[in-house]
Amino acid sequence: MKRTARIAFVSMALACAGVAVSACQSDKDIDITKLGVETDPPEVLYNQGLANMKAGNIAEASRKFDSIDRQHPFTDWGRKALVMSTFAKYRLGRNEDAITTGNRYLKQYPNTEDSAYVQYLVGLSYSKQIADVTQDQRAAAQTIDAMSKVVNDYPDSEYVEDAQAKIRFARDQLAGKEMQVGRYYLERKEYLAGIQRFRTVVERYPTTNQIEEALARLVESYYAMGIVEEAQTAAAVLGRNYPDSQWYADSYKLLQTGGLEPRENRGSWISRAGAKLIGA
Repeated sequence: MKRTARIAFVSMALACAGVAVSACQSDKDIDITKLGVETDPPEVLYNQGLANMKAGNIAEASRKFDSIDRQHPFTDWGRKALVMSTFAKYRLGRNEDAITTGNRYLKQYPNTEDSAYVQYLVGLSYSKQIADVTQDQRAAAQTIDAMSKVVNDYPDSEYVEDAQAKIRFARDQLAGKEMQVGRYYLERKEYLAGIQRFRTVVERYPTTNQIEEALARLVESYYAMGIVEEAQTAAAVLGRNYPDSQWYADSYKLLQTGGLEPRENRGSWISRAGAKLIGA
């Protein structure tokens, strides 16, 4: 189902739910969030949930959908309620609950028309938890895993484009974390430890926006250790891919202080990794 079609479908569902409770909505003394009890038939609870969603009462809507899930599991109403429950929890910012509910849906109903959407919601719930690069990036890795399933398992779905964007952002975050740690070591002249972090960025995250600095930091680190051939190679790869980069200008200037210039050693790991860079 295309995104526009899904939006239209949801709008129609909410409109129908609105018709079902319109008489009650016209009575100012009745609160639609209190309609029905958890023992109502599933279709009644479902329509009440949609009506609450339309009215902005997301928490109450979530309660209605959860009631269906508890009382009518493995039914068509229960399946549809799981989709809406995942969405409601995501909207409420209850990301871990949304992930748990979504994964349960995917385990029980892996090949339905809503599977791609639920997998996408799981990915969004992980994405919402991505922290600043100074903090743990576990959520970024989980976002990549979840959104990669959208791309790989549902390649024709309408969610692929945004899933790919979320993957790129998460990879930038992971690369940024490596750079933060690498700079920490570099400032303390722990060059080998820093090089390992910068190398991770170059080899594992070659298409991220951290790559120019990573190569420049390799030039700086190798030069400081006196391993000039690797420093020259890093500078040459940087210059070939990003000739107008300020990072390249700084690296070139650093080499010149020692009477050196960029020169690529084709046998270096840096040269091999250079073939995968965005500017290659």
